[in-house]
Amino acid sequence: MSSVKDSLRNIVDQLPDECTWDEVMDRIYVRQKIESGLADESAGRTVSHDEVFRKYQSDAS
Repeated sequence: MSSVKDSLRNIVDQLPDECTWDEVMDRIYVRQKIESGLADESAGRTVSHDEVFRKYQSDAS
């Protein structure tokens, strides 16, 4: 697994030379959310699409 600094270097290397701070922060935010979601999935802290659909379909009735 790469370190946060290595991941950040990869993000920066993929950005265009003329990027904005907002673009930098957006890429970091998206990467953090993806990694957080993958960690949740690995730890079993997720529910399937079908489970969510059934829950909210029955709540709407």
